[in-house]
Amino acid sequence: MNKILAAALLVAASTLAHAETSPAKKELVAKVLQLQRPIVETQVRGLAERPAGAIMQSVGSVIQQRVPLEKREALIRDVQADVRKFVEESTPILREAAVRLLPSTTGSVLEAKFSEAELKQLIGALEAPAFRKYQQINDEMFRPLAEKLGPEVRGDMEPKLKALEATIRKKLDAAIGTPEPAPAPAAKP
Repeated sequence: MNKILAAALLVAASTLAHAETSPAKKELVAKVLQLQRPIVETQVRGLAERPAGAIMQSVGSVIQQRVPLEKREALIRDVQADVRKFVEESTPILREAAVRLLPSTTGSVLEAKFSEAELKQLIGALEAPAFRKYQQINDEMFRPLAEKLGPEVRGDMEPKLKALEATIRKKLDAAIGTPEPAPAPAAKP
């Protein structure tokens, strides 16, 4: 009976030892997180830019529909400055929070899913000169795509966006109780 109890205790101790992450593995995870920090910072900036872009689209539509032509340009510049300020002020806050949360979120996943040997291989790949160069020119590579993509698909996307806006506008008008405009009289032949 004592041998069975001793064996069970050994198995339990072994399981606990494997469940805890070794200091070496924690250091490897920290290294991976440090190497991935530029990518995280880029993604964080995108988190600040997304709502800013949505605001600009909404405001642009309102400006086009409701602001007198002579006041539009100045108002658009003013709003763009406010949006840029929001992005510039929000990005450091988001970056600081992301860096603080990275070890307990992404780091925990890395600790759970990768062995020490795999983490070493991952670090080797992330530190490879070709990969580093790829990361450095990532924005340079994809900016031309983004610049050409808009004009390329504008003709296909604008009718879809206008139809979506019209559908949403009808639903909003119905919810608000705004009457639909009367149809234009038919032209006489």
